[in-house]
Amino acid sequence: MQVNKSWGGWNLFELAWLVLFTSIAVGFTVISKDSLFGFTVFITGVLCVVLAAKGNLMSYVFGMYNTVGYAYLAYVNGLFGEVMLNLLFFVPMNVVGFYMWKNNSNNGKLSMRQLELKGLLLVGAICIAGCLLLGFGLSFIPGQNSPYIDAITTVLSVVATLLMVRRFKEQWLVYIVLNMFTVLLWVIRMLEGSGEGLLMIVMWSAYLVNAVYGYYNWNKGAREVSA
Repeated sequence: MQVNKSWGGWNLFELAWLVLFTSIAVGFTVISKDSLFGFTVFITGVLCVVLAAKGNLMSYVFGMYNTVGYAYLAYVNGLFGEVMLNLLFFVPMNVVGFYMWKNNSNNGKLSMRQLELKGLLLVGAICIAGCLLLGFGLSFIPGQNSPYIDAITTVLSVVATLLMVRRFKEQWLVYIVLNMFTVLLWVIRMLEGSGEGLLMIVMWSAYLVNAVYGYYNWNKGAREVSA
């Protein structure tokens, strides 16, 4: 699977949905009078995941800005698990991931991998145990909202990121589940009065669409490597 190191190589679907969700973001920003900061978090997040689905190293550049910005939004909304995840994990992993992808490409092609059944079962067990333990711990923090849903999004984000850095296509299956729960998380926050809730729902819905496309794209890439 070729790593696109420039802005070329975009197909019609990628351009269409990027334009679509960018337009939606602009519309919601104007209608809801959301901050310019919230809008930039949305845009960099969309660019990050689209480029990741394409195997583009620039994903990690946009991802760094999105990580810090989203951590701030999560903090003001009382989602402390999300804050810790982004600042303590995603920031360093953006750096690590960039260099690992760069060092595992050959003649402009990123080597994509797939897990065996034993690996899939192990990942599933880790996800379930981690979600239950973290959710129990977060429930004791004063001001914490939706502790178990917050725990699910946190644990799945860690697992998906590790799979992504290691170039496993199964990262996208984890991302699909993660994005569904994150949309639910922000729906709850919006109903409770969060000003950024609607924009975050749109952003994570965009991530969900991209995760489906990412799995399709990486599945082809992994088959090419194993062929």
